[in-house]
Formats: sequence, C-alpha cells, structure tokens
Amino acid sequence: MYSKITFFKLKKLLFLALVMLCIPAGFAKSAAVYSIKKTQSGAYQQTITGTIVDELGTPLPGATVREKGTDNGVVTDFDGNFTITVPAGALLEISFIGYKMQEVTAEENLQITMEPDAAKLDEVVLVGYGTQTKKDVTGAVAQLSTEDFKKGVNVSPDNLIQGKVAGVRVVQSSGEPGAGVNVSIRGIGSIRSGSTPLFVVDGMPLSNESVSAASPNFGLGSSAPKNPLNFLNTSDIASMTVLKDASATAIYGARGSNGVVIITTKQGQKGKASFTVDSYASVAQVIDKIDVLSADEYRNAITDPAYDHGGNTDWQDELFRNAITQNHNFSFAKRTETGNYYASLSYMDQEGIVETSDFERTTARLNAEESFLDEKRLKVKMNLTASQINESGIPNGADAGSDGQLIMHALMANPTQPVFADNGDYTNFNLNQNYNPMYLLHIYDDQTETVRVLGNLETTFRIIDGLEYKFNLGIDKSVSERNSTIYPNVTDRQQQGAYVQNNLDSQTTLLEHYLTYNFDLGKNNFEVLGGLSYQKYYFSGTSFSIINIDEMGTGVAPANNPGYSGEQSGVSGYAQENELQSYFGRVNYNFDNKYLLTASLRADGSTRFGDNNKYGYFPSFAAGWNIDRESFLADVSEISQLKLRASWGQTGNQEVANKITQASYSQSQAGGYYLYNDYSLINGIVVNRTANPDLKWEVVTQFNVGTDFSLWDNKLYGSLDYYNKTTTDAILNIPSEPLSPTSSVWSNIDGEIVNKGFEFTLGSQLVSTEDFNWTLDVNGATLNNEIKNLPVSELYSGSVAGPGLSGVAANIYKSGYEAGSFFMLKHLGYDENGTDIFEDINNDGVINADDRQIFEGALPNFTFGINTNLSYKRWDLSLAFIGQTGGYLVNNTNLALNINNLASDRNVLADFYNQGANSQNTPQLSTLYMEKSDFIRLNNARLGYTVNVEKINWLQGLNIYVTGSNLFTITNYTGFDPLVNSPRSSGGNQSIGIDYTTYPSARSYMIGATIKL
Repeated sequence: MYSKITFFKLKKLLFLALVMLCIPAGFAKSAAVYSIKKTQSGAYQQTITGTIVDELGTPLPGATVREKGTDNGVVTDFDGNFTITVPAGALLEISFIGYKMQEVTAEENLQITMEPDAAKLDEVVLVGYGTQTKKDVTGAVAQLSTEDFKKGVNVSPDNLIQGKVAGVRVVQSSGEPGAGVNVSIRGIGSIRSGSTPLFVVDGMPLSNESVSAASPNFGLGSSAPKNPLNFLNTSDIASMTVLKDASATAIYGARGSNGVVIITTKQGQKGKASFTVDSYASVAQVIDKIDVLSADEYRNAITDPAYDHGGNTDWQDELFRNAITQNHNFSFAKRTETGNYYASLSYMDQEGIVETSDFERTTARLNAEESFLDEKRLKVKMNLTASQINESGIPNGADAGSDGQLIMHALMANPTQPVFADNGDYTNFNLNQNYNPMYLLHIYDDQTETVRVLGNLETTFRIIDGLEYKFNLGIDKSVSERNSTIYPNVTDRQQQGAYVQNNLDSQTTLLEHYLTYNFDLGKNNFEVLGGLSYQKYYFSGTSFSIINIDEMGTGVAPANNPGYSGEQSGVSGYAQENELQSYFGRVNYNFDNKYLLTASLRADGSTRFGDNNKYGYFPSFAAGWNIDRESFLADVSEISQLKLRASWGQTGNQEVANKITQASYSQSQAGGYYLYNDYSLINGIVVNRTANPDLKWEVVTQFNVGTDFSLWDNKLYGSLDYYNKTTTDAILNIPSEPLSPTSSVWSNIDGEIVNKGFEFTLGSQLVSTEDFNWTLDVNGATLNNEIKNLPVSELYSGSVAGPGLSGVAANIYKSGYEAGSFFMLKHLGYDENGTDIFEDINNDGVINADDRQIFEGALPNFTFGINTNLSYKRWDLSLAFIGQTGGYLVNNTNLALNINNLASDRNVLADFYNQGANSQNTPQLSTLYMEKSDFIRLNNARLGYTVNVEKINWLQGLNIYVTGSNLFTITNYTGFDPLVNSPRSSGGNQSIGIDYTTYPSARSYMIGATIKL
C-alpha cells in the first residue's frame, strides 16, 4: 500500500542516519591525527593561532590553512579563527573560494586579510540540495548571475536565460504580456507532454501546472493560462543555475528528465546597508507586420466590385499600438555579523501592443537569515514572496478553429472596409467567420486576477564539525479568478451575449529533511548527502456561465453582479490532489583535488502511477579528472584549468494527468435501459477510461562527456560537451486491446525518443586595461532528434485551422523521423492558370491524402547565442545576439490568408496574389506554407553610464541606461516572428512548429536608472 511518512518513522530514520554518519566521523578524526603525528615526527613543533578576514574585515569561516607540501591542514571556524601545529618556520598556504591564495611564514597570532580574486568569484555553483566549486563539478552545469541575464523588459525569469546557455531554447507561445514560454533543454523528450524543466526557487520545487484560470471559448478560441513563473519579480533574482545532464538532475528523480533550473533570490551583501531604487519606462511596437494587400492593391485584385466598400483601412495599424511599460523596484539589503536581510517591493504595468491587453503586477519579497547558539551552530532562513497580477485579455485563442480569432480577423479584414459606419457605429461586415476586429475588442471583456504566495523556512543545524542537518518546509499557494464577457452583438458568435467565471485554487506543500556530512581522510575528501522529501499538490476549480445577458452599458456588468441579468447555462467544478514521496542520497568523492567521483540515487513514489509501479528509482554516476593538477602540467603556465568529465544517469517524467491509471465511469442515456412498462429510460453506467495499474514513469537515460578549460590566465575559457539522451517507456493514449471497455488506454510504449548533439561555450577577455575592457562569449548547440521503434505506425498532432481544414494535422510522429516532423502535400508551384500543382507520389492521377509526404520538422539543428560586453571608463555597452538554423515552421497564418479569400470578401497574403495564384484554388496543407525558421537577432542592447558620486556622501551609486530589445531580425520567414510555437496539440500529443496568428512579439526601447543609497 502507498502511505505517507509519519512523524514517528521520520524520527527513526533520522536516528539511524545520524548513527551511520557519525561512525566515519570518528574514524576520519583519528586517521587525520595519526597522519599528522607520523609525518611530523622528529621535527620541532609549534602551535600557531590566527584569524582570517576578508577585505572588509569580516571573518571568513571555512577558509583552509595548510602546511605547504603536506596534508596537514585545518579550516577556520565561524569567527575566522584557526589553530594548527607545524614545524618551526614552516610556510602556510591560506585559501578561500573567490580569494587569492596567500603564503605566509608560521608565527604566533597571525592576522591575515584575504584579497578578492575576480576571476574566481563565480567558482561556487549550485547543485541539487547543495553547492560545489567549479573544479569539483562532474556534471553539465551552467550558472548565470545578475550581470549575465538578458536585459530589457523581462516579465518572467525564464526569459532571463534566453541565448545565454548552450542547449537551452526559450520560445514564446505568444507575445501577449505574461504569456507562456516554452523552455527546452537538449531537445524534445516526450510525445505526450511538454518539455518544460523543473524550476526550483530557493529550494522549493514548483509545479508546472497552471496557476491562473483559462478563458472560455466564445467561438474565438480559448486563451491559455499565463506563464506560471510570471509572479516572480526578476529584479529579485541573484542567480539561475541550469542542470543539464543526468549527473546533475538525477537527484530530482521523477521530475528531472527535462532538466532543472535552480533560481536563487538576493540576500544582504557585505558592507553597509543599501537601499536600491530601479525604475524604467519603455515603449514597444510590433516587430513587423504581415504583408497583406493594401486597399488599392485589393481593388486591383478583385473581380467583383461588390467587394469594394470604399474605405482605406490598414487593420494592423488599427489593432496594434505603441505600448507603454513602467516598472519600479525598491529593495533594502543588509548583512550583519550573524545574518542577512533582503526586502523588496515592485510594481509593473505593461501594456500589450494589441489594444486593451494589459499586464499589471505588484510583488513583495522578504528574505531573512539569522544564526544562533555557539559559533553560529543553528541557522534559520526564510524566503517569502507574494504577488498580485491583474490581466486584461483579448479574444485570441490559440485553439481557434476555421473562424479564426482576433488577429486573424484583422489580417483577413477587407482593407476597403472602414472601421466605423456613417452613423458612427462599428462597421458590420455582414460575414460569417469574419468580423470587424475593433468591434470584437469592443464587445469582449476578459479580466483575470491571480494572487500567489510562495515561501519556505529552512533551518540548518551543525551537529558536529562537518555534519549538518537541514529541514525545509515550503508552501506555494495561488488563487485565480477570471471573468470573461462577450456582450450581445451582431456577429454569429454568442449573439445574445454570455458571461463565464472560471476560478482556480492550487496549493503545494513541501516537507524535506536531509543530512550533509563533509570529512577528509588525508587527501581523500568526502561529501555524503541523504534525505527524504514529501510534496503534496492540490488543485480545484469551479466555473459557471450565464447567457442572454443585457446589452453593454445597461445595468451592472456581469463580473460585478452575475445575477443582474441573463440565465444560468452551466455550473461545473473539480478537485484533485497527488503526492510525491521521495528518498535521495548522493556521495561526492575527491582525491587530492585531481580525481572526482559522484554517485546519486533517488527513489520517488507517486500517487499518479499504477498500484504496481508506485516507485521509480533514478541512479546516476559521474567522474571527473582535473588534469591541470597533474605534475606533468605543473610548468605549463598557459593552462589555468583543464578538466575532463563523464556521466551517466536516469531521470523521470511524471507530467501526466491525475487518475489516468484508474477506471472512470459515468451515467449515460446511451448505455441505459427500460426497466418499467412506462418506457422511461433509466441511465446506464458507461466506462470512460480503462484502468492500467502497470503505468509507470517515462524514463530518460542520458550519457554525457565533456571538458572544461581555461587558458592563458583565463583569457580564453569554456566547455565542450557531447550528450546522448534517450526517452523510453513513453506514456501515450493508444488503441486498447480487443474486448476492452474503451477504445483507448493510457500505457507505456516500447518506442524511444533520442536526442543527441554537441554543445560548446567559449569566452574570452579580449581587452583588459585600466580604462577599457571587452569580453566576448559565444555558445552553441547541435541537436539530432529521432524516434525509434514506435509500436504504432504513426501518431498525429498539430491541428491546423482554416476553412475546409478541420481535423487536418501537420505533425507526425513516426519511427526513423524527427519528433513532430511535418506531414503534408508537396507544392510544386502553379500552372499557367495559377492553379496549385502538387506532387502525385503514387502516380494515380488524383491528389488526395495518399499523396502526403514527411518533411523536416520544427526543431532547429543548431542554436546559438553571442554576448559581448564593453566598458570604457564610466560607460558600458552590452550586446546579445541569438539565432538558429535547420528548423521549419508551418505558417498557419498564411494558410488562413490563402488566395481563395479573394472570392469571399476577405484579404489575402500579397505574395500569393503577386505569384499569380488562382482565387479558385482550394486551401490545402502543403509545403507552400512550410517555411524555414532560420534567423539571427539582436536580442538586446544596453548602453549605461555610471555617474561619479564620490562627492555625494549619501549616495552609493547611480547608473543611467537605455536598452533596446528585439532590435532587428535577419530572416526569410514571412510571419510575425520565426521564434514561436502555437499550442495546437491534438490527441494528447504535443504540437511542434505551428504558427497560427500568435499574438506578435514586440520591439521595445527602454530608459531607466538604478540608484543605490
């Protein structure tokens, strides 16, 4: 039976763990003493005491004091003090991460001040449940600090890493403020679910479930919930660490298959207290418009004069606007001798580039840490953030059908139609499936309010030197209400008006206990981690709707008083919960700082899976070799660092719907029967879902080999990696066996999804002088994706939209091909009459579905980022480029703007008309609408000036800056943006590379200032 861990079980487990870990502690101590006595025999000894502090005079706990050329060493206590016994006149080596090593002669009462080493300040990197130095890391890990983040208007933290880490692809599902972002690390590893990594904020793993309510479908598509990460104020983030290979991610087990992103927020820094104000304002505009016919061009193209309505309207100019964003962030930070504090308050108001859309957010954060007992034995740390988000949406659902949605209506709108009629009312197009887009905005109102609180309390208790116990209690609570109204109107969409309120309530609770033990046996250094975790997820939602509401402006708006008018048309609700119970452990071994070994294991038990597979086990192994520490490279001054590493491991993917392992039933007249003679029908029981108690996790097995290097005193540095990442036991809803009560069943299949490729990161300090500095960093990744041994012939997804295209899918999953390859007719051009010519692959003289072919898919085979920073005296300039090659998109927007529109009072893509296409051509999915998504973009540029404040006693710093985002894009793609993916999944399988009139991305210009008091 599956059961939660009780408090009494926890006590027993902790007691056993302490006993097991304390045994080697005593052994380590005795061995170390024996080694010192042996090596020092026959020499005059003296006991040296001293204190080690940083450049500000703050004690440095954990600094290493070692007798040069021996294993005799100690570390400083929490007050920076040390005591060591060495031969008279011995040399001592003093080292601490981020500071230059010093050599001093042993003498009594040493007072040592360490000097920062700027080249090594970033050597401490975060890993799961702990930290390591760069030289000790055996996995593929990349860490970014505040200085490395993408500049510009960033609503959510996932945007901060765009173009910054090799193998990490960040793609917007929409340019709407606060919209979702697709983040993938090392390719697509699942057919059914997305490839979003696990995000961990200050030790709290987040669920990837939506925390804001979705909109209803009033015939214009339903807008997807917004990005669940947009509640975080990006100004509060201190660093983001990306764990890519299995050695780094296996400690997170069933949630690590898509990689892990660890987010840490800011804390108080050394020095005096600081109060920082960071404010900016920006203006944004659409990057590019779709090239449809102008009013004059349209008049020349049509043959029916009835389609000339006498106007001259650029509907994109009417719909899009220059949007203003303002952001204000206030923060306070302070570090004391026993703790540190950070508090912030921020406000953002971002207008969307489409009229009436808006994103407004208020956040508050408090981080505090304090130490207690002797030598700071007990530490208590709290992280708390709260946010309120108010959003105004537009009728632009990504799942809209042939009717289209707002932006499609604007693109299809006849340019000779005026916005307003002579009587001042919005012009009525009097068309089915095409409406005045400004009128749609007028009758539509969509308001969402989401409140979210995320917090955790972490305590650390040092039991003995080297042995620490940590307890982490976290909670993530969100409540969302969405009020959507379409007022009575003259279209054929909800003519009598409708109102829907959707509510969503979610809560995640985390409870973790773990022990970390560090000890040395001579040159052998060990770190042992063991712990357990329990996480519970709860989601509930309610919805009710009203139809036949009053006209706009009459009485009280439905959102304020749903009972004022109309009639109830439906009430629904749901609630679900699931639990994850885990045990995890890791051992890091380091011999003489040369040879590194890491092994980890996590066992996860989940209520999402069948009774026969409640637990999954996820191991990993890794090895590293610091070659630069070898004696044969001791005299090679050109090599500052050279490390080889290799890893293997398994992780899981538990992102499946709840309850799919269990049978589901409902009452239905279709399964009913007549019980009495009065012929009244009694509802029968119908099976909706077949149980599968054998369902288990998708498993990702990954092999990685890489090297890290730094040459010529860090003038050239970087890393190279090869990875092979294979998904097995994929979960799909496949046809069931004969005599099954349902036609399909959720099951693990035998197929494989293989992602493999190379990654590189290269950086250089090109120029470094007193007045001028110039750095350049380049990263890139290749990707080869293939599906193997699929037990079914093929699977489809990526539904396209357009007249006559209902049920047509653009994506195919088939053995031997890339995930989400495209499946369509091959367009060969036009004949002399402008009629489409398609390839007849079976030569039967008929063009139909049998002539469809498989073409290359959406996944680019190479992605890259180029980042450079220049500073001259008080000026600084940073430029960031991103790009990709080898991918394709299905331009569903162009498909809806096909030449056939000229025969139906609608606009068309100018290119179709200019090529001489016949307006009688029937729209069909073909390579005519498949385009390369290759591009290179100046993603952002920032120019700043730091004001000299030396003569202003009350001011610590002032920086004024201007920033531009999405400044230019070099591409042949004809849509709004080549970096896009519309969610057009079907059959439970994810879609890849469909662009259906997505809310376009914006180009923005920003001016701001950062003031530090």
